[in-house]
Amino acid sequence: MYRDLGYYWLRFAIYIALCLCVGTIFHDVGHSYGSIQARGSMLMFVAAFLTFMAIGGFPSFVEDMKIFGRERLNGHYGVTAFTIVNTLSATPYLALISVIPGVIAYYLVGLQRSIDHFIYFALMLFMCMMLVEGLMMIVASIVPDFLMGIITGAGIQGVMMLNGGFFRLSNDLPKPVWRYPMYYIAFHKYANQGFYKNEFLGLIFPNTQAGGPPTINGDEILRETWQVEMGYSKWIDLVILFGMVILYRLMFLGIVTTVEKVKPMIKSLMVKAAEKSKHIMEQSSFETMA
Repeated sequence: MYRDLGYYWLRFAIYIALCLCVGTIFHDVGHSYGSIQARGSMLMFVAAFLTFMAIGGFPSFVEDMKIFGRERLNGHYGVTAFTIVNTLSATPYLALISVIPGVIAYYLVGLQRSIDHFIYFALMLFMCMMLVEGLMMIVASIVPDFLMGIITGAGIQGVMMLNGGFFRLSNDLPKPVWRYPMYYIAFHKYANQGFYKNEFLGLIFPNTQAGGPPTINGDEILRETWQVEMGYSKWIDLVILFGMVILYRLMFLGIVTTVEKVKPMIKSLMVKAAEKSKHIMEQSSFETMA
């Protein structure tokens, strides 16, 4: 992975460039009433589109799966070992692209300055990266074709993004399918809510709406503007994402293991069907000649 220019260094450079763009576009948003929307949009971009860039690693996943298939047939290691080592090998790189580009965007925009807020921001971004990498591994195990895999992965993430609670607030989502269960399946829900809680709680903004109080605090913004679930803390959102990371890796492990067991059975059935068909044709030909 370290020697892969496209997977490692090119993506790292693109993340830095994107975060510089975000940091300069939203530079020093301040604490005006209009900054509420600006902060929400910036955090949504980080949770959605920065993690969407993980799709660029799909070609490397396909190559990894080809190497794994060959070495697995040679009996070098098992599926569990491959899953664990693939996760561990990607962790330092994902931590790097979460911290360095993250600090550029975070402090250029002027989000909450305390170090604990930034640590949570970087942890949440890192967890989203890990989760999307796991999702793309699942896609690579099911759809080995390069082009079809990218299209499938982009489609899955696009649907999740739509149900994340930004483009359409949670109370406005149609309840069949989109609110239940897609809203709770989409990891963007927990990423957005974690980022929002981390940023807005503790802040106070002037209220320019007529007839309202002179100021509005972060708790009211989360409840009324973004419709965030406030029954649990931001750390629970992080824990839920961590659980989804584990779940996606287990799903990958289960899919690869199942394919290994089912594929020989399917080939055996196909061979038997071909032999039976050949036998019937030979018998029919013999009867015709007789």
